[in-house]
Amino acid sequence: MSTTRTEPAVVRAPAAAPRPGPGGVRAWIRDLAMGLRFAIGGGRQGWTRTILTAVGVGLGVALLLGAASVPDMLNKRDARSTARTPLTEMNGKQVEPGDTTVLSINVSTDFRNSEITGRMLRADGAHPVLPPGLDALPKAGEVVVSPALRDLMNGSGGTLLKERFSQYRQVGTIGDAGLMHPKELYYYLGSDSLTRGDGAYRTSAFGYEQPTEPLDPLLVVLIVLICVVLLTPVLIFIGTAVRFGGERRDQRLAALRLVGADRRAVRRIAAGEALCGALLGLVAGAVFFLLARQAVGMVDIWKVSAFPSDMVPLPGLAALILVAVPVSAVLVTLVSLRSVAIEPLGVVRSSAPRKRRLWWRLLLPVLGLGILLGQERISSESTTADVHVYVIAVGATLALVGLATLLPWLVEAAVAKLRGGPVPWQLATRRLQLSSGTAARAVSGITVAVAGAVALQMLFASMHDEFNTTTDSDPRRAQLSVSSSQASGALAQRMIDDFRATKGVKNVMGSVSSYVVKPGKLPKGQESDGYRPTTELRVGTCETLRELAHVKSCTNGDTFIVRSGDRETTAQVDMVARPGKPIDLNSDSWFSYDGKPRGKHSPWTLPKSTRTVQARPDPVGDKYYGVFATPRALDVDRMVDASTNAMVQIDRSVPDAEEYVRNAAARMDPLVRVGTIEMMERDKQYASVQKGLQAGAIATMMLIAASMLVSMLEQLRERKRLLAALTAFGTRRASMGWSILWQTAIPVALGLALAVAGGLALGVVMCRMVAKPVTDWLVFIPLAGAGAVLVAVVTALSLPPLWRMMRPDGLRTE
Repeated sequence: MSTTRTEPAVVRAPAAAPRPGPGGVRAWIRDLAMGLRFAIGGGRQGWTRTILTAVGVGLGVALLLGAASVPDMLNKRDARSTARTPLTEMNGKQVEPGDTTVLSINVSTDFRNSEITGRMLRADGAHPVLPPGLDALPKAGEVVVSPALRDLMNGSGGTLLKERFSQYRQVGTIGDAGLMHPKELYYYLGSDSLTRGDGAYRTSAFGYEQPTEPLDPLLVVLIVLICVVLLTPVLIFIGTAVRFGGERRDQRLAALRLVGADRRAVRRIAAGEALCGALLGLVAGAVFFLLARQAVGMVDIWKVSAFPSDMVPLPGLAALILVAVPVSAVLVTLVSLRSVAIEPLGVVRSSAPRKRRLWWRLLLPVLGLGILLGQERISSESTTADVHVYVIAVGATLALVGLATLLPWLVEAAVAKLRGGPVPWQLATRRLQLSSGTAARAVSGITVAVAGAVALQMLFASMHDEFNTTTDSDPRRAQLSVSSSQASGALAQRMIDDFRATKGVKNVMGSVSSYVVKPGKLPKGQESDGYRPTTELRVGTCETLRELAHVKSCTNGDTFIVRSGDRETTAQVDMVARPGKPIDLNSDSWFSYDGKPRGKHSPWTLPKSTRTVQARPDPVGDKYYGVFATPRALDVDRMVDASTNAMVQIDRSVPDAEEYVRNAAARMDPLVRVGTIEMMERDKQYASVQKGLQAGAIATMMLIAASMLVSMLEQLRERKRLLAALTAFGTRRASMGWSILWQTAIPVALGLALAVAGGLALGVVMCRMVAKPVTDWLVFIPLAGAGAVLVAVVTALSLPPLWRMMRPDGLRTE
């Protein structure tokens, strides 16, 4: 059996050892520079430690730079959206046809879970204005699509979508200037028949800036908490990364004390080593950020993507990161060495450490919660000015950082009394008893992340009803609504016939509707204010009318007066709909525009046999009242300014039944709109915030996983000789593996318990601030489970390096 002799580690210091010299700034510069030289010239171990620190800091810096890029990214997206919006679409101004004017109308559609936005365009002259991203306006029968839409149509699952556009020839793709983000599904259709009567707007330019709606105050609170929850773990991890290699570093500092350096000098030298890792981390973070920026344009996480050119950090925030990270590295190192007595013959940390104090650790979360409790309650009636953004951010940050400071005390107190048990358990608990701070720091990031996520989910759950409203729709009766601005009995009948012949359709209800008025001279008192009794006229088959009113018997040729049950609307209907009396089908003919009536009168006499029935909510939940007629009672071609509607009931067991209906509608007319009937309506701003949270949470969890892995590798590297020695004494691999698992699992279990308690407390306070009750106390279960799975994955990834470090050659030294 061969033995390997081990010698004390030799520190290769520069030729001139630090001697007492000038103080002040010159001493700081001298010692920091020497620390930089140690970090760079410390051999393989020094470089390994510096690289691990740089990687850890770089990951955090990359995420901070990404967060600093979000405001500029959103501004650029909004600018491109504004640039492609027709100038007159929103302001309602009338534009006369000219050589450069264009008719435009929205023709958006859906495909499975994706929204596809589109516009139909028709040029009035030979030199039409162009929206951004187009070199030429598509002609009739042509389509220009975004690259993402092209890829979706040509992909394996895009056959049905490609069929929807099969009647158009694809003549190009939209440039980046015409898209909000690279994964946007957008298209332009050409037309030679589009008119103002179809609902189109004529414009002479593109680039209308819509006034932005102020965010709901509740959403402002939510966004502030999201930023705190996503960024606080990053800051904690950066602080942890600069402390990698603490034990080896202390041995080197003891050697420096032996050759004459004083306590202040060695602390400044240690700060210089950390500064080197932080500076390299800034460089690594910039590289990681540039690589991630390129990947952002190629991925689409929860419909969130961006052009790489949009991801530019704000100069002020970038400068703050550039300064704050190195300064934080120096301060964290100096503070961490205050409790360490580095002497020429060793480091006092090797003896029994002094117990951690609890009072100041409790002070931070209590102070944070106190700040939040002191805020006025915020509701939807509040204004944005009522939300004190910075105060809320400070309170939430103190509460979460306080949990990170409590964790080392909790781990120390919990493992102090652990005794006995199997060998792996004893190895793990003894290691934690000797250096619980390192293990606690490794999991502090996930503790803060889980606590923040618990609070966020509680806040989301309490706000759910505020931004997700239940409609009166009944998706059991119909699942799709179809509408067209054209009044055509032939179109209504075609809707019924074509949709019934479509795969996956069970039933169709189609009708044509318009507004009608009471003709003739008005009673005294009504002529002066220009008011004329008005109601709705709807023509459909008996089967359709039965879905809209309580009609018992019906034959083609019948007419009905439909009342809603409301006294005011019933009186309105009775003034217009009088059996045996005329009604005017052209309501506009009784109102003057520029002193001239619009169109001629179109009287129609309501049959004396007309019956009165009560309205019934349609599948969408709306009640229609007025005059109902069957096709033989009234020719729909006589109706003025009418629209055609249909309700479609599909068979959910048929895959892509909705897409077959949308394809059938596109074949009828691209202006036919198909909507989904749902029981729940979600606020768009709320949905956008939720998407941003999901994307940010993924980035933060990936950072936490990477940070835990880097921290674990650093701890294993620090204990390489110890692991090799245990192996040489006959410790089994399985025992070592289980000991590593327990060393990770114990702090994580304590961290998750603390995170659940702290997250619930913060969530209760935040719900109180927005005047909402706590609706779900069990939101922590999946989050704690996700944290446990993350730890298991990191532990599994650390096992291969563990096996390598357990080889006997790890006892060899140089």
